[in-house]
Amino acid sequence: MRTERLPDSGNSYRFDGEDHAAPVSFFLTHSEPGEGPGPHSHPYTETFIIEEGQATFTVGDDTIDAKAGDIVVAPANVPHAFVNSGSGLLRSVNIHPVPVMETVWL
Repeated sequence: MRTERLPDSGNSYRFDGEDHAAPVSFFLTHSEPGEGPGPHSHPYTETFIIEEGQATFTVGDDTIDAKAGDIVVAPANVPHAFVNSGSGLLRSVNIHPVPVMETVWL
């Protein structure tokens, strides 16, 4: 499967595991500076792998500046958000260890 065939929100491709008989789901982000999701949580841990650029994460009460090569973990049920805080493209893999993603927007 080619990435370009996945649904694209404009700043990320979405892979829903359930649609592909896979036990995991993920987003492949390609966000411009200033873009990113607002505060939300999941009933499972979400893991972020920063491939390019930089982002500022809020995970619970913590603020984390991450750059290419960093991994950020948001524990289950902990509010989190991130924004591309760099001057170029942010590319990351945002892993949801479930076949069906569940998000609570705050």
